[in-house]
Amino acid sequence: MYDTFYNLKARPFQLSPDPRFFFKSQSHKRALAYLLYGVRQGEGFVVVTGDVGTGKTTLAQALFRSIQQERVVAAQIVSTQIQEDDLLRIVASSFGLPFENVSKAALLRSLEGFFRSCHQERKRVLLVVDEAQNLPPRAIEELRMLSNFQVGGRMLVQSFLLGQKEFRTIMRSPSFEQLRQRVIAAYHLQPLDAAETKGYIEHRLGLVGWQQDPRIQDEAYEAIYQFSEGVPRRVNTLCDRLFLHASLEEIHEITRATVDAVTRDIVEEQGIGPGAEISAGPAGHDPWARRWTGGTEQGVGVPPTRASDPSPAALGAERVARVEQSVEALTEAFRQELAELRRAILAASRGGGSDGA
Repeated sequence: MYDTFYNLKARPFQLSPDPRFFFKSQSHKRALAYLLYGVRQGEGFVVVTGDVGTGKTTLAQALFRSIQQERVVAAQIVSTQIQEDDLLRIVASSFGLPFENVSKAALLRSLEGFFRSCHQERKRVLLVVDEAQNLPPRAIEELRMLSNFQVGGRMLVQSFLLGQKEFRTIMRSPSFEQLRQRVIAAYHLQPLDAAETKGYIEHRLGLVGWQQDPRIQDEAYEAIYQFSEGVPRRVNTLCDRLFLHASLEEIHEITRATVDAVTRDIVEEQGIGPGAEISAGPAGHDPWARRWTGGTEQGVGVPPTRASDPSPAALGAERVARVEQSVEALTEAFRQELAELRRAILAASRGGGSDGA
């Protein structure tokens, strides 16, 4: 592999999240500060959103690393299309509690008992929910209900919600008004800019002993940024392919032409066709859309669930599921507003009858 060819101690651009490689861009540094602020407060919800591949899972791992010396019992779960009872079972499992063949009432009693025992030991409980946009509204409501476990007005468990950008729309639903009132901080992760993309690449290379072999020209950094649009996961994938290509060609200086050769291969693999524009293109254009749309990041200690890119059918199923989730949230919001309108009409009609009596 290229790590041997270039005398690197490890592969610098692995896709699996690793807190050792956490790069403090302006956006990621601010997001981590919000999470740490939430931990210090010890109450309420913190919401962090970001596009696919912007590093939400790595951010959570960096948070866990930062609070290792604190009296915090933390767990992270990666949500899927699950119902509220299943969510409680996953939460119980993440804290090492019995969850199989257990009723909802028993699960809640078990969780409350665990939270109270941690409080007695002067420990705080933190639950980080990754891919929160996949949770149906009732499961999100269960998370809010867990925050009702309190002692002396202090929450016994604190929840951080990490999700893709559509989670912001879900959170605006009228049915989540009570949850929004408990959010103490919210932040949306941004991709890296051009300078940060270069810094990100050099940061990862530096951690594995890179000694400027291969040397990377400034034009190559710019080409990497243009194609990846500063999304860390895309940068990793492109650079991994780039270094493999360079090592096979025994190249010791990466130029823009080297990057273009690799990105051209990627574009053709995606079925866009030879000779297609391989730069970032107009705003909103994503040359990797087929591959990345609907993807998920792996959680702490969770092995990859697929050995290759998802099939078109799998991507279609994921997108249908997300549309169904959005429709469910909008339907719930419509029902809430309709109920409020009916109550207002009823109140007005009663008031008119009273005035005419």
